Amino acid sequence: MTPGSDEDAGAAADELPTVAPQLRDLRRRAGLTLEAAATRARLSPAHLSRLETGRRQPSLPLLLGLARTYGTTVSELLGETPAVADPIVRAGGPGAREADGWTYWQAGGSGRGMQALRVHVPHGRSQGELVRVHPGEEWLYVLKGRLRLHLGEAEHLLEPGDSAHFDSLTPHRIGAAAVQGADLLFVHTLLQSSLAGLCLGGSTTTTHQHRP
Repeated sequence: MTPGSDEDAGAAADELPTVAPQLRDLRRRAGLTLEAAATRARLSPAHLSRLETGRRQPSLPLLLGLARTYGTTVSELLGETPAVADPIVRAGGPGAREADGWTYWQAGGSGRGMQALRVHVPHGRSQGELVRVHPGEEWLYVLKGRLRLHLGEAEHLLEPGDSAHFDSLTPHRIGAAAVQGADLLFVHTLLQSSLAGLCLGGSTTTTHQHRP
């Protein structure tokens, strides 16, 4: 037999942990009959039945197809338990990042549905002239200094202890209203933003609009 043959694929499958219980549980959780699940996975009901009873081990490509059928991952099919993310961010954690004069400190965990930051907004930097428009929500809380927040045509002056929560599709612009700048806590729901492409800082994203 040559490499990549059916015999090699079968040998690789024999090394996989048994997935029969997970396959059966996931199908039942999805509310699918054996015939309906087999049709979606492009298998015969007899073949899927053998997989669910452990009489046959699936190949890796077949595992991927079954994972897609049940809306899950191969890791879950194999019974692997994902690592639990550390919920604590210590004061001496990730260092500061700077973009266009603004300074950011991570204040939340990575891989979450929202991103939390501590931000220093300097006075009189070009960032204050940048108008942002993008999907999502934003929340901010002023810790120190005075913050000028433009939402659409409205302008708001925020003092320490003030907060704002708004739809990011509203054109918005943020700037420090005092020479010492402003410090704030900031949370937004953009899953794939980097520190350099946040709606508060950076010029690498394509979801912002500059005011003429």
